[in-house]
Amino acid sequence: MFVSEKEIEVRYAETDQMGVVYHANYLVWMEIGRTSLIQDLGFTYHQLEADGYVSPVTDLNIQYKKAVKYGDRPTVRTWVETHGKLRTVYGYEIVHEDGTLAATAKSEHVVIRKDNSRPVPLSKLDPEWNAKYTEIARSGN
Repeated sequence: MFVSEKEIEVRYAETDQMGVVYHANYLVWMEIGRTSLIQDLGFTYHQLEADGYVSPVTDLNIQYKKAVKYGDRPTVRTWVETHGKLRTVYGYEIVHEDGTLAATAKSEHVVIRKDNSRPVPLSKLDPEWNAKYTEIARSGN
């Protein structure tokens, strides 16, 4: 299975008064992980947008396991869990430097046209990208 890894430097602004990372920041880190995965595979989300498409989140699930704090350097591990005709599910693990889990998550996405919000199969936009996702997906859709 192909897993992209991206280290995150926790910024003070991402924490609450206790120095613990505010839960919504995990969503930003997941986006960083997806972008890193796409780039590691040789593609760019920026080009998808430039071509008139976006890939919004349609479902999201996070399980928080152990707090991340200011000064920590967690790693976001990202992979393609499933990839079907219209939907892609990404899997995530956010891990502490010692390897303990901070959080696990999944996010579901579709590709849509910017101008009318209609879903478009990735296979029609970029057959190579679609083939790579199909190849590396942990399980079928």
